[in-house]
Amino acid sequence: MKFQGTEEYVATPELRMAVNAAITLQRPLLLKGEPGTGKTMLAEQLAKSLDTELIQWHIKSTTKAHQGLYEYDAVSRLRDSQLGVDKVHDIKNYIVKGKLWEAFTADKPVVLLIDEIDKADIEFPNDLLLELDKMEFYCYETQERIVAKHRPIILITSNNEKELPDAFLRRCFFHYIDFPDAETMKDIVEVHYPGIRNELVAEAMDVFFDVRKVPGLKKKPSTSELIDWLKLLMADDIGVEMLRNKDSSKAIPPMYGALVKNEQDVQLLEKLAFMSRRKG
Repeated sequence: MKFQGTEEYVATPELRMAVNAAITLQRPLLLKGEPGTGKTMLAEQLAKSLDTELIQWHIKSTTKAHQGLYEYDAVSRLRDSQLGVDKVHDIKNYIVKGKLWEAFTADKPVVLLIDEIDKADIEFPNDLLLELDKMEFYCYETQERIVAKHRPIILITSNNEKELPDAFLRRCFFHYIDFPDAETMKDIVEVHYPGIRNELVAEAMDVFFDVRKVPGLKKKPSTSELIDWLKLLMADDIGVEMLRNKDSSKAIPPMYGALVKNEQDVQLLEKLAFMSRRKG
């Protein structure tokens, strides 16, 4: 199994190498990078390219590691026992399988995405060490050992909200997705909008990268935000001339709400425009 990218996903040579190395080593691939650089989409496209199922486990601040294995629904069993429901005698009816259980018991190797692992408690990664290492776990309620039929291809994403434990990092293959350069970004735009006018893309990207260079910006616009912004520019038929306008009073780009996502950054751009007008 070799990942070469897909028609819908532009993967750099470094990223393709990382994916294939993780598959060869049979290690989870830990992906970091700015939000919006395609970490989650990579899992979707990897599953598509390998013609296999994608199982997604989206982590929240309240997520516990055991939920990825299974949960025992004691409340439903108690209610059914009070109602005299027949299935109450088989505890298996009250075991809710988690995403790891699904991945371990699949009939062929699947892609398992553990998305935004850094959102959970600091102990969450350590609580999964044995399961990810041995590819098995024990269900105490049913007295059975769940062993992976096939080792899943595991992708784990992190936005660096908190540090991950060393013991966990040691078991992963790591790759940081760099922000795309101009040429790669053009390829990404072409994937999303085939045949888009080159002149519009060139001017929009100039504005986009200029905004990213503004010092003090709290949140730099990402790849996904550029894609959204281009869609708005095309929908409103905003011409190249408006983007090309270097008038300092027009320092904030049209439809800026797709690029700038908080009031501090809007105020910063407005302040820069005001200062430019005064100098003018």
